[in-house]
Amino acid sequence: MSTVGHPVAPDIDAPLVEAARGGDVGAFERLVERHRDVVTRMAARVVGDDDAEDVAQDAFLRAFHRLDAFRAEAAFRTWLLQITHNAALSAVAGRPDAGPITSEEGSLAPGSPVEQLERRERLRRLDLKLKGLSPTHRAVLVLRDVEGLSYEEIAEVTGAPLGSVKARLHRARGELIELLRTNTYDWDLPR
Repeated sequence: MSTVGHPVAPDIDAPLVEAARGGDVGAFERLVERHRDVVTRMAARVVGDDDAEDVAQDAFLRAFHRLDAFRAEAAFRTWLLQITHNAALSAVAGRPDAGPITSEEGSLAPGSPVEQLERRERLRRLDLKLKGLSPTHRAVLVLRDVEGLSYEEIAEVTGAPLGSVKARLHRARGELIELLRTNTYDWDLPR
């Protein structure tokens, strides 16, 4: 199986998925442990920290109940992120005032207390700017620029055609730059 001439790497989760399908709850728990961080980060970037755990838990429950529907056409991680994406968008649709996007790095920033405070303040301001993007644009931006997924993986996660993913990412980056420029003194961006 390959995509556009690139060989597809074997899915390292396949043995655990098969064991979980066979009723091994411990195998599914290992999948949860393996992917908890990325699922929670993605959820937080779309719905905010306050609701991220709930969305992540919902995504894992949905995945568990749909394991028999997983066809292994893509990696388990990609399939799980697709479920997370849908759960997060559903949560945002129900709560248009989703919380800020945060980074774990804010509390672990190296340097003097002043540098740490400045870093946290910049992250807070960036969170506010990212909230200005639509959930769809925010999701593709986070999947590509934060999580490092390929365009093909993002297309699978979001259920959008590859061209739409590229266009949404381009628009999201452009919108974010414009939002950042509204406070150019914070970001040292040229006007």
